[in-house]
Amino acid sequence: MSKEHILVTGGAGFIGSHVAKHLLAQGYEVVVLDDLSGGQVDNVPSGAKFCEGSILDVPLLESLFAEHSFDYVYHLAAYAAEGLSHFIKNFNYSNNLIGSVNLINQAILHDVKCFVFTSSIAVYGEIPPPMRESDIPVPEDPYGVAKLAVEQELRVSCQQFGLPYVVFRPHNVYGEHQNLSDRYRNVIGIFMNQIMNDKPLSIFGDGLQSRAFSYIDDIMPPMIRAIKEPKAWGQVFNIGADLATTVKELAEVVKASMKGEQDILYLEARNEVLHAHADHSKVKEFFGEVPQTSLIEGIGQMAKWALNTTPGQPSYFGNIEIERGLPPFWVQK
Repeated sequence: MSKEHILVTGGAGFIGSHVAKHLLAQGYEVVVLDDLSGGQVDNVPSGAKFCEGSILDVPLLESLFAEHSFDYVYHLAAYAAEGLSHFIKNFNYSNNLIGSVNLINQAILHDVKCFVFTSSIAVYGEIPPPMRESDIPVPEDPYGVAKLAVEQELRVSCQQFGLPYVVFRPHNVYGEHQNLSDRYRNVIGIFMNQIMNDKPLSIFGDGLQSRAFSYIDDIMPPMIRAIKEPKAWGQVFNIGADLATTVKELAEVVKASMKGEQDILYLEARNEVLHAHADHSKVKEFFGEVPQTSLIEGIGQMAKWALNTTPGQPSYFGNIEIERGLPPFWVQK
């Protein structure tokens, strides 16, 4: 019996590389598509076929789908910088919305059995936590708007063309293979990079904003099982950690795991949702109990990996479209 073929977009990135690894372990043939704007070839797991390219390249997508006859698609390619998305609107919508539509079109044309989309808790905006899938989303930033638009596009594509889909809304995921050189997103990676470069840990505002930080391995089981769970098709699921932590508390956990003694540098508060964590009753109803690695254990695992890497200097985004109100910490000097 021939193996089923799966396309993983963003599979050289953080979450995507873990998805590809777990799918390979389940015996699938995996093709990774990534433009390497945030990922690295070294992240692509052994056994996966790698194609460097963009979901904005329609002819490339057409050729990939024609060649491989994908049974399933896992779409994780995105530029996930919520705060920065205010200042790079065109880039945000091109990559996170238009590119997703290109992929959905191909999935429809080639009768993909199930399309798994990684959305974000950013779709909820300032809804008081714990956020539930039944809440009406009101995103606070263009990144969240784009993610919600893709969710809606999948809904209408299912209604019109019968494309099965599953949406996961993970939140503040961290772990091995995370990009440690991105100054705009992934606060744990930012803290680790600053410690490794002996710089103070930067926090916007007073550090009392809270998130539920989710270890990468904890979100894998439902995501990998989703394509074989028809009862979950057409559904949206929050997925991640149950326990919320303030950014100030997080900084101390990261310092302890890295044996760092750096000070904390408090910066001017930026426009962001202050408290965000989700209810996970629904994903547990459909998939059973989801692992919950403690923050100390998970960051400890990530720290072991990080300390064996070479810390690069955080890079700046090269094409800011609107500079008005851009946090000074993000301005290239």
